[in-house]
Amino acid sequence: MGNRALGFTVDQENTIWEMWRRGDSLSATGRVLGESVPQIGRFLRKSGGIRPLPRRRRASHLTAGEREEISRGIAAGDSARTIADKLGRSPSTIAREIARNGGREHYRATPADAAAYVRARRPQISTLSTRHFLRE
Repeated sequence: MGNRALGFTVDQENTIWEMWRRGDSLSATGRVLGESVPQIGRFLRKSGGIRPLPRRRRASHLTAGEREEISRGIAAGDSARTIADKLGRSPSTIAREIARNGGREHYRATPADAAAYVRARRPQISTLSTRHFLRE
């Protein structure tokens, strides 16, 4: 996905982390990426200089394929209970999924999956970025 707020793509982020791990200077990283040193510094400070773990979804959460099935079920005029039976899920899970993503008229699988990914983020600041004595 990349960090859109700081304007880096996933490949650029991977380059930053690799060069940071090797001990390359921020200036060298900036030259490689064609980005400013302060922007790279802000990116690294955001996580306290430690690469965050890759995000994973829980196995119990709805998958993109299940959301696609929900979308197809809505298009076919199926009820939430019928869709839930096909997916082996609780009807309330399906009804909540449809409701939180625009209702039956506006539900689309891909935007619903992207929205779920964003909603799952916890607005948590790195401990190292907030506690200078630990960082030192």
